[in-house]
Amino acid sequence: MLEKKIIDMDTYARREHFEYFRNMRSPYVGLTADVDVTPLVGRTKKDSLPLFLSVLYVTARAANSVAELRQRIDGDGIVEYDACPSSYTVGLEDGTYCYCRLDTEMPFDAFLPYAVGQQQRAMEEKSLDDGEDSLPLFFISTLPWIKYTALVQPTPEPPDSNPRITWGRYEERDGRLMLPVSILCNHAIVDGAQIGEFYTMLDRQIEEFSR
Repeated sequence: MLEKKIIDMDTYARREHFEYFRNMRSPYVGLTADVDVTPLVGRTKKDSLPLFLSVLYVTARAANSVAELRQRIDGDGIVEYDACPSSYTVGLEDGTYCYCRLDTEMPFDAFLPYAVGQQQRAMEEKSLDDGEDSLPLFFISTLPWIKYTALVQPTPEPPDSNPRITWGRYEERDGRLMLPVSILCNHAIVDGAQIGEFYTMLDRQIEEFSR
C-alpha cells in the first residue's frame, strides 16, 4: 500500500496556478534535454548490466526525489505519495508492447533481479493494464532507435497528472555520451523549476550509480 498525504489547499502556495492550469484542455508542460550518461554507460559495459533498466532506475529515483513529481490531482485537490512506482513499455516479439510496473526504492543490487523477474512476467501476461490504481505511476518509455531533439506524447482527455519520461538513443559528442531525456508534466502541479530540479537530480543519480 503506497503512503500518501492530502495537500491542504487552503495553505497551498500554488492554489491560483493550480486552478488556472487544471481547467485547460492541454495543461501539460515538458521539454527534452541532453543528459551526460558517459559514466553510466561505462559501468553497464564494465559490469555487463542492462542499459535500459539502469537508465530506468536512475531516472525513476531522480523523479521520486522531487516532491512535485510525486503529486497527483485527485478530484478537486492534490495528493502527494511518499514514493511512486514506474510503468514502462516492454517490447514483444510481434512488434507490439506491454506494460511492466516497477518499484525503484531499493538498492540496485536488489532492484535488478526483481526487475528482470517482473519484466519476464509482464511479457508472459502481455497486458496493457496498469492495475487498479494508476494514479501514482510514472509513465516511462524509450525510443532506443532514434537520437531525437523533441517529442510529442499522447495524452488523455480529460488530462491526467502522471509525469511521462522518455529517452532515446545516446550519441557521442566531444568524447561524451549524450542521451536525450524528455519529461512531460501537468502544469497545474509542476513548474519549470521542478523540471530543472529533476534533471539536476538525474545527474546526481547517474553519478552515484556510476561510482
